[in-house]
Amino acid sequence: MDHAINRPTGLDDANMAAMRRPVILCLSQGGLRLAEIMAKAVDGDVQGLASRCPDAPFQFADTIAHIAGLFVAGRPVIGICATAILIRAVAPHLGQKQHDAPVLAIADDGSSIVPLLGLHHGALGLGARLAAASGGHLAVTTASNLGDGVSLDTPPAGFRLANEQSAAAAMAGLLAGGGAAIDFDDHHPVMTDWLAPVKRSDDMRLTITHDHIDPAANQLVYCPQQFILGIGCARGCDSDELYDFVTAELCRQNVNQAAIAAIASVDLKADEPAILALAERLDVPFRVFSVAELEKQTANLANPSDVVFAEIGTYGVAEAAALEAAMLQTGGAQPSLFTEKQKTKNATLALVKMAAPLVDQRLLRGRKPGKVMLIGIGPGKSDWRTPEAAKWVQSADELVGYGLYIDLLGATAAHLPRKDFALGEEEARCRYALETAATGRNVAIICSGDAGIYAMGALVFELLDRSADDGGVSAAAHRVEVISAPGVSALQAAAAQSGAILGHDFCTISLSDLLTPWASIEARIHAAGAGDFVIAFYNPVSQRRRTQLAAARDILISYRGGDVPVLLASNLGRPEEQIKFRTLGSLVVDEVDMLTVVMVGSSASKMLNLGRGKAVYTPRGYAKHIERIKQ
Repeated sequence: MDHAINRPTGLDDANMAAMRRPVILCLSQGGLRLAEIMAKAVDGDVQGLASRCPDAPFQFADTIAHIAGLFVAGRPVIGICATAILIRAVAPHLGQKQHDAPVLAIADDGSSIVPLLGLHHGALGLGARLAAASGGHLAVTTASNLGDGVSLDTPPAGFRLANEQSAAAAMAGLLAGGGAAIDFDDHHPVMTDWLAPVKRSDDMRLTITHDHIDPAANQLVYCPQQFILGIGCARGCDSDELYDFVTAELCRQNVNQAAIAAIASVDLKADEPAILALAERLDVPFRVFSVAELEKQTANLANPSDVVFAEIGTYGVAEAAALEAAMLQTGGAQPSLFTEKQKTKNATLALVKMAAPLVDQRLLRGRKPGKVMLIGIGPGKSDWRTPEAAKWVQSADELVGYGLYIDLLGATAAHLPRKDFALGEEEARCRYALETAATGRNVAIICSGDAGIYAMGALVFELLDRSADDGGVSAAAHRVEVISAPGVSALQAAAAQSGAILGHDFCTISLSDLLTPWASIEARIHAAGAGDFVIAFYNPVSQRRRTQLAAARDILISYRGGDVPVLLASNLGRPEEQIKFRTLGSLVVDEVDMLTVVMVGSSASKMLNLGRGKAVYTPRGYAKHIERIKQ
């Protein structure tokens, strides 16, 4: 039997603040009108099926594929449609419940709102707001919500369960009719309200404290995240050494590591592996400050250091960073140190206790270390985009790239800020991304195919390989993190769509002489011809370049003759996709444009005429084994 829950919890309100922007999907004009109302309630994007909702702000053509793409990317999905549509779309992509994005179904008239996935990390809060906006019934079927309404494994934002491994047994005890004694070491109204439905008994203990304690077998410990951990360390400090120092000092100060809300340091340490690893191990955000910002705290330092000032220009790092990071949480009043600077040979730390738990990471002062994400989205078809690439796009603060490539992301990324660059502005594109990331933003460089194959990956690292005086980027940009999500390259897509031409050794050659002299390109063609490699030619022609492909054809004919198969593949993964089967001798340059990849077979490659059409493959040598079997 469905159970109605009418009150949004602090847990879900806070989770909604942290999660990605919801999408309200509609498949009819009536659904569009309801979606517009619902979008205001949850600050979401309205997206409609193009054939039925031409007035929707963002539109999609394939409902199942679009829902799947949103879900894989981590966007909360609210479908004004049958639950079966949502289930069929997301079922192949389900992972662990702790990580699946919220999915909710709404009846066309708004009368019922059914959270399907992600109830304990955002879906319940979304559902409550949607029900309030539509006057509908919020239907919840999970056992923990049917009982006391408390999911002990997911406390309100600003609090962390220190011993998550014990939560399942504790919730099972509550569902079996048990209760708990509740201990507070401070007044926390949010936790008081959250735990109000729990029956009081001595079956177990729920303890709210920042103390460092070893929980009993029947005890759950919830820590208010009120501490900022300031860190300084020598360049190259060992990660384990720093972690052991921090955990030992927290124990000595009687502070549970689950009570840490964030780590802070100077921006010169934005790329320090040991601090980054510490933030990951504690699962907290890392924020950095400029020397000038830390200097504001000089008068409040307990242990100012002339040595540190001589080294970097400020009298302290650990104390100053912790104090500066906590400023916003004190309402502008000057925070004070909970733990003065403690140090080892290679590291320092300090602690500041804020007046209240940090309920929203967006309220943290300082900036993120900054990140450039090189994202290969494949030829454009969403089905060929990796889940990693889809998630990284959604985590970006800004998208950067050639406008056509960003457009290929479609409605899933339409809400994100973007900076478009024209063809020929590749250096400006990468320089902008690196310098923008240096201000504390996560910037995604969108590339077709794979970002590391004839795309922006190499240029980003070339800029990082140079100093600012040598045409590179600033010192701050050198400290940003650069990561790359692989994509389906044009040669992979062409091979997959036409057989198995890459079944044996192959190479790729760009015929563009804009950055590489033609003499070097010609030498590579000769080498590939002598080595009898299958060759994928990128950038085969342009409006001004019409002779290089013909020259390459003639060179290869001299090595392998004119009968080897050739593929001309363009607009791969898009509605305009074309694959033409030719031979090297019949290759005509005028059939090729800038969007075509030209695949030339080796002397062993073969073209087959199958009932469904042609295919090309390059045998690897298995024929010898087949012949042995025949004998």
